Amino acid sequence: MSAIPTPLPAAPTAPALAPVAHAKPMSPNQRAWARFKRNRLGYWSLWIFGVLLFLATFAELVSNDRPLLARYNGELVTPLFHNPPETRFGGDFGTPTDWKDPFVREQFAKPGNWAVFTLNEHSDQSQDYFLKAPAPSAPSAQNLLGTDGDSHDMVAKLIYGFRVSIWFAFALTLVGTVLGILAGAVQGYFGGRTDLFLQRIFEIWGAVPELYLLIIFASIFEPSMLLLLVLLSLWGWLGLSDYVRAEFLRNRGLEFVKAARALGLSNAQIIWRHVLPNSLTPVITFLPFRMSAAIIALTSLDFLGLGVPQGTPSLGELLRQGKANLDAWWIIFPTFAVLVLTMLLLTFIGDALRDAFDTRKS
Repeated sequence: MSAIPTPLPAAPTAPALAPVAHAKPMSPNQRAWARFKRNRLGYWSLWIFGVLLFLATFAELVSNDRPLLARYNGELVTPLFHNPPETRFGGDFGTPTDWKDPFVREQFAKPGNWAVFTLNEHSDQSQDYFLKAPAPSAPSAQNLLGTDGDSHDMVAKLIYGFRVSIWFAFALTLVGTVLGILAGAVQGYFGGRTDLFLQRIFEIWGAVPELYLLIIFASIFEPSMLLLLVLLSLWGWLGLSDYVRAEFLRNRGLEFVKAARALGLSNAQIIWRHVLPNSLTPVITFLPFRMSAAIIALTSLDFLGLGVPQGTPSLGELLRQGKANLDAWWIIFPTFAVLVLTMLLLTFIGDALRDAFDTRKS
């Protein structure tokens, strides 16, 4: 009689695997933003630049010689928006109140009276006639970075000058980008004789001496921001149009463009809907570098006396004052530091944008 074999123990069953949650597919813009955020230097540079731009845009709330809010004899006033005459506060003159005047300060030091000033109690145009040292005066508790040759506070001049430079660069970049896209799109999309003819015209226009024309117009017309913007915009689009032209020449022969033509779409519809969105990579990646070039151009022209009108806060004008007062290091060093910091931030942002729109990077 044979022995009955003992049954082997059952093999342990593998635990059931949890269902794998598939990640939602990302759009091209989301992938580009993810690649941009992975560049930590460019990402944080964008944040720092945004904070500086915000503070400079609302410079009146950060640096002003007039208080944001004041109370005198039980009545509230807002000198930031409407500066009352000095007679309102017990003075003898009907002129707008000079809030640096020791008499006005004494009036608001009395019990019941008060005034809320900004972080920096100076504006770009306010002149301190009560300095203890001749202008340009060295840094002190009253003027953290000293004053320039006209007794203007350096911190206020830097803040307001940074605002003028940045927003002028924004405007010049916007106009140059629009003109560059239009010129490059017409060249690249139509090609052939249209491309050859326009290319020769643009080469001739690019050979015109820009600086000489700026000097001529500066001697004929009164300097203004609008005139300077128009003159610089006449040549500011030439470099960008070459990149847009190359992208349009490449994209116009692709299958989706041929399909759009077969469907009966007009040239304007094909350019706007199909070719242009696929040709914006060089435009976007070059924006920070074009802004850097615009800031340098404005600063250089201001340094030469061909830029913004007299009295407008300008970094180039501060550099010119620093050149005239070499012993006043507090003028040229902070101005140079602001320019270097701005250029570095824009360069880092441009590098991050270039990596973000590089489709070869996953």
